[in-house]
Amino acid sequence: MSSAFPRLAVIALLVCGTAAAEARELRVCADPNNRPFSAEDGSGMENKIAELIGEELGAKVRYTWFAQRRGFLRNTLNAGNCDLVPGIPAKMEMLRTTRAYYRSSYMFVRKESTPKIESLDDPALKRMKIGVQLIGKDATNTPPVHALAHRGITQNVRGFMVYGDYESVDPVSPVVEAVASGGIDVAIVWGPQAGYFAAKQKVKLAIDPVPPSGLDGDPPMRFGIAMGVRKSDSDFAAEIDRALAARRADIDAILAAYHVPRFDEPGAQK
Repeated sequence: MSSAFPRLAVIALLVCGTAAAEARELRVCADPNNRPFSAEDGSGMENKIAELIGEELGAKVRYTWFAQRRGFLRNTLNAGNCDLVPGIPAKMEMLRTTRAYYRSSYMFVRKESTPKIESLDDPALKRMKIGVQLIGKDATNTPPVHALAHRGITQNVRGFMVYGDYESVDPVSPVVEAVASGGIDVAIVWGPQAGYFAAKQKVKLAIDPVPPSGLDGDPPMRFGIAMGVRKSDSDFAAEIDRALAARRADIDAILAAYHVPRFDEPGAQK
């Protein structure tokens, strides 16, 4: 009995070691300072959704952190350092994408005491100080910037870089904070950021969707959001799709908790 015990212990250790070695990882590419989406401390909504996917797949989530700007995919997914990118536009050509798990819109952000803006053609916009999110070069700027320029509304527009001051906490928040402080009258902000940061202000803010425009040349204002994998990873994409469907109710609860405005199309997967 005494001689058998050590052999059994060794076998048990070998089995445990093999199981540990084969434990699955869900390797996620994410920005460490990009709330409400992702944060290194796990407080972003995409962090929470990734954890749900990991649970569904029986995998431990492990992150590759990189600022989500030029070079992000090259240095993360395409470098083989991670396998899944949450929170990207559905049907993004550079990747294979899942079905959209939510659809949102650019939003007008205003104080509740400020009259509602009905559309990009509202005459009030020509008299108001407007905050917009800028990327940089005009050809790659955000849809509201192009739409306002299309209407000749440029002189009363104040730009806030979409990446913000990356050394600060919540680099994107200043565009919404400027509405709360009165620095601008209205901001046009991507939905999840608008909802999340508006809810954090001491001043009550209202958010209203930018309606789709019928004006020729206007870019779309509403986008489906999906997860992306390498184009060759078709089986993995299908697996993520199944996990997203299985945890639909939990994902919806997370999006609601982060105040994400939803504009899901009729017949969208639930």
